[in-house]
Amino acid sequence: MAGVATLGFLVALEIAARRYGVPGPLANQAREVIFAPHSGPLLYAGMALMMVVLTWRQRFIALGAAVAIDLAFWLVRWAVGAGMNFGNGALWVILGCAVMAVTRRTGRERVLLLKGVGLGLLLVAGHKTGDAWLLITSKTRPMVLDQYVATADHALGNPSWVVGRFVEATGPIGAHVLGAVYGQLPLAAAIVAFYQLRNVAVERRFPGHHLVRTFLVIGLLGPGIYMIFPVVGPIFAYGADGGHWAVANLWPDTPSVVQVPHPIPFDEITPRNCVPSLHTAWATTLFLHSRKGPRILRFAGTFWLIATLCATLGFGYHYGVDLVAGVVFALTVEAAMRSFDRGWDRQGVRLVTYGATVFAALLLSYRYLSVEMAAEPWVSGPLLILAMASVVHGYMRTTKSWDPKAAAPEQRPEPQLMQA
Repeated sequence: MAGVATLGFLVALEIAARRYGVPGPLANQAREVIFAPHSGPLLYAGMALMMVVLTWRQRFIALGAAVAIDLAFWLVRWAVGAGMNFGNGALWVILGCAVMAVTRRTGRERVLLLKGVGLGLLLVAGHKTGDAWLLITSKTRPMVLDQYVATADHALGNPSWVVGRFVEATGPIGAHVLGAVYGQLPLAAAIVAFYQLRNVAVERRFPGHHLVRTFLVIGLLGPGIYMIFPVVGPIFAYGADGGHWAVANLWPDTPSVVQVPHPIPFDEITPRNCVPSLHTAWATTLFLHSRKGPRILRFAGTFWLIATLCATLGFGYHYGVDLVAGVVFALTVEAAMRSFDRGWDRQGVRLVTYGATVFAALLLSYRYLSVEMAAEPWVSGPLLILAMASVVHGYMRTTKSWDPKAAAPEQRPEPQLMQA
């Protein structure tokens, strides 16, 4: 049922994208079987997820086959002068494993291998689905609410302007590092997920909950909120990248002026993908799932979260209040996925309800109380942080009660002296 629902959603999105004259997620993924892929690391990350169901010998064979196929494609493209990129080999290996599952496997082994293939393809399809969603937001939402969000952002001290000036001061090195972190978030997610699923090949089954599930649900629900709350971001609404559509060329040197906000028209190209910040939501989820890994994985999860927050603000893609909404959104979705896995109980329902309520209150305050928030930043700013912190505290307290408690060590009876 989940597979049929996902396929139906992808087909509907493909039809919607075709209405605007561009290929949808299915067509984009199908063309990468032959043509140069747009994201080679993403395809190899998908193959890595698929390989959790394989033995180590099969993994080495699959990786070698993918590299050999890519080398063959490179030679042909070099000979004909076509665009150069890699990743076709990874996609061919994933599809080859799907064919092998249908033709050479039976019973539980077939189901397990098909689940691995589906997991790898869903990671790639989720990324391409997001691209199609962003196109639809730009075509169907001509008016954006940036003035409301920029005004509300005064409550936090305009962090996008502050971090933007800091990134400019670091020069090309800082921008390059943050850009790599920002762009390769799916690859980092695949590494954490591969660690979580490392025992699938031995146990011959998937765990009930893992990172990829939350990643996909965030990517599915987030763009729907973009349709309700369309915002393009400071670098477009208040920066040079907005061209003549920008309110003014202010970012990151001059903070926006507090005024009575109103919706503003914008082009049909720029995605309305700011509220909430899904990169923040994904990085928060990555951080949460890396906590039970080895030290190097915990360090990587922390680094990716901090660097992603700096990149989203420093590149002018998001306002500070977007990040607050992104954290609340991520914790609410993660709580819902964990509650679904373990069975809905009173604690789970209460946590998800509270998170959804706080998230809705944040959006409503950005839209209808932005002027009041900017007028009283020393009150509204701490209240925003307190609202986010309350969700964080509720998540930590609830999930801690869900974790199995360590068994208490057996107490040995104290020896008693024999009485004469």
